[in-house]
Amino acid sequence: MWQTVRLVSVGVLLLVLAACGGGGGRSTHPVGLPAAFGDVDPHDWSGGRQPRDYPVHGIDVSRFQGQIDWPRVATSGVAFAFIKATEGGDRLDPMFDQNWRGAQRAGIPTGAYHFYYFCRSGADQARWFIRNVPRRALTLPPVLDMEWNHTSPTCRLRPDPETVRAEAADFLRIVGAHYGRRPVIYTTVDFWERNQMWKLGDYDFWLRSVAGHPQDVYDGHHWSFWQYTGTGTVPGITGKVDLNAFYGSPAAWARWKDR
Repeated sequence: MWQTVRLVSVGVLLLVLAACGGGGGRSTHPVGLPAAFGDVDPHDWSGGRQPRDYPVHGIDVSRFQGQIDWPRVATSGVAFAFIKATEGGDRLDPMFDQNWRGAQRAGIPTGAYHFYYFCRSGADQARWFIRNVPRRALTLPPVLDMEWNHTSPTCRLRPDPETVRAEAADFLRIVGAHYGRRPVIYTTVDFWERNQMWKLGDYDFWLRSVAGHPQDVYDGHHWSFWQYTGTGTVPGITGKVDLNAFYGSPAAWARWKDR
């Protein structure tokens, strides 16, 4: 994915982050973020609904975050972690096993995500994901990450919307049947609009929207997760990380993750 709770005063937070080195770069604490997190390139959320309006927050990570101090992440208020597992039909994130084991040992609910490759079928990619992600690895539903990959050196294909949705449906059906849990769909604004992803039906959507609330950016469509920045900082992770909010209350989160 776009490589990505208590309130305290801004001054206190900055002192804490400076003292503990929570994240990398110059992290600031703009209005709208939960107290434990920073952002090296923040959006001003002061004009409307803000990430901190939601009480449940988490991260998504891949090999690009390097070595992660998962116990420290767990104490920062992170409630969940989605971890990159696979890409296409032949790529496994080299940090997947270490990351999910570290997150689970730290008591963080974990899910795995697959980054879609448009030059292989959805069914092939579903089988690759299943081959590499054991059922025991997941305490959250699996995720299908579909977005245009502008930098792919091997696949510049952009299928028509009907093909995109048909291949996504194959992946979702096969993966959902294997794990016994309905997958989540992650996507971006341009991909959502061009491919009319809402037509896939009754799935939980995880929407990227780093400069506006998803209810505004995605024309009022329901969402379960909101990726509100790709330049966040969290204690225990060196450098930038994606930050995400869950739609509902802590009680709703407890029901959702254990469904």
